[in-house]
Amino acid sequence: MRLPSTSLRLLLGAACLTPSLALADEPLQRSTLTGDWGGLRHQLDDEGIRFSGEYSGETVYNADGGLKRSARYSQNLRLGVQFDLGKLYGLDNGGLVQLTLNDRRGNDGSGDLVGNRLPVQENYGGLYTRLTELSYERTLFTPALDVKLGYMAMGNDLGGLDSGILCNFMNAGFCGHPLNMSGGSGWANYPNAHLGVRLKYSFSPAWQLRVAAFNVDPESNGNSSRAWHLTPKHSTGTVVPIELVHKRLGELPGEYKLGWYYDSSDAQRIGSDEEVAGRGGHYFLLDQAVWHAQGLPGQRLHLFGQASVASSAASPFSKWYSAGVVLYQPFAERPRDTLALGFGRAVPNPRSREVQEANGQAYPGLDNAERLVELSYGYQATPWLLLRPDVQYVIEPGAFSGQNIDNALVFGLQVKATL
Repeated sequence: MRLPSTSLRLLLGAACLTPSLALADEPLQRSTLTGDWGGLRHQLDDEGIRFSGEYSGETVYNADGGLKRSARYSQNLRLGVQFDLGKLYGLDNGGLVQLTLNDRRGNDGSGDLVGNRLPVQENYGGLYTRLTELSYERTLFTPALDVKLGYMAMGNDLGGLDSGILCNFMNAGFCGHPLNMSGGSGWANYPNAHLGVRLKYSFSPAWQLRVAAFNVDPESNGNSSRAWHLTPKHSTGTVVPIELVHKRLGELPGEYKLGWYYDSSDAQRIGSDEEVAGRGGHYFLLDQAVWHAQGLPGQRLHLFGQASVASSAASPFSKWYSAGVVLYQPFAERPRDTLALGFGRAVPNPRSREVQEANGQAYPGLDNAERLVELSYGYQATPWLLLRPDVQYVIEPGAFSGQNIDNALVFGLQVKATL
């Protein structure tokens, strides 16, 4: 298990300060860990240069079941700068240039300790420093049409809920996007980036259509030698997602997404030597507020859901379903805290199981799905520091590998700092 660096250990130590001390210490009240840099940060922002950054660290301990009892730590460091060309050069609708770098380190809790498919640490994977975005964005012809093009992760703009409700969890099955998208097509989520273009057209404040086209380059995903290469190494096709977005306004806001995607790449049919074209899938996502406290607008209960189906011919991960609730401001005196409970079910492709059974690789009588129950509490210790104690219970961890693995009980702590 790799331990955090000295600076990160200091950060974790700061997280243990009591709320009363935080109120007494001005640095803990500012919106970012590094502050305003003596006024320089605010000045640069006014001139059109905005810096951003975030550290996240996730420690998990497998207390029961799975492969073995032990702990693992992983971390992600994101640094970005956005250039507003309108402010910098006095241009009318000059647009925005976004540059983002990403560094990931650590060890794999799921692979080492649990043996399951849905990563218990959402920030694990691609353990190196890379360029994750170099893009240009502006409106075109009309304010209703927003265009973004360049080198970027398609999952930043499509396939997930804009509200961010799903990242009140640590497991990658919830936080981010349905994993069968990237598991069975050329769909690429952060931090994997590819060349592409994305269009958003707003019919009204409540309705929006999103369409994109991205290069499919599987050899560049997770490849450290391609960390700074914008051009593809080996293009196999183009993936095209289309997404209809509806947002409900008012006292009980909501967000609904209906999406479809198509990958023109050829892929091997599971259980056969022949290749098939046109991997794709469809999904439905929702986030709906169902209750809010009278006299306390920030205290509200949201219901979320996901349903995603991928190609039955070539995707080893055919279906994903999830549902849960998130309570914002669970206590009146904690306006930025959250309490979240979720359940998810990941279904392997039946053809994959047939291949395993034919080769004697699947344990007889194994269930046909991996299931996940997760409970977390987001404690906003300071405006820039979030602590998230977390419990995950993984049912049938070996559903995808065909192994007979006992259900796993995993305790975790996520630390996020806005830099």
